[in-house]
Amino acid sequence: QVQLVESGGGLVQTGGSLRLSCAASGRTFRTYDMGWFRQAPGREREFVAYIDRSGGIINYADSVKGRFTISRDNAKNTMYLQMNSLKPEDTALYYCAIRSSYLTTMSAPAQYKYWGQGTQVTVSS
Repeated sequence: QVQLVESGGGLVQTGGSLRLSCAASGRTFRTYDMGWFRQAPGREREFVAYIDRSGGIINYADSVKGRFTISRDNAKNTMYLQMNSLKPEDTALYYCAIRSSYLTTMSAPAQYKYWGQGTQVTVSS
């Protein structure tokens, strides 16, 4: 069973930057379509960004478009999320996940089967 481990979260001021990493176990990372999600206290888990297995298809939530960049290095079994111009509303627990279903949109958490434990991002005002 594949395991995902997120890292890179922390406390930053408004306007700052962070780079999240998601390391995957196993030898089949290059076959996974993956996504980043986040969840703030009292709110539902929401889609942040998506990247397909080759890196050729990328999609972002409107709220992060132009500020966040998703990427991956299949040789390192790692996916990244570069977050710039951070805002207090970006504060959340950030998760990476592997897509397992294609019945609906890539932004639906139910389409993903394997999840990491999350890394906390806190943006102070």
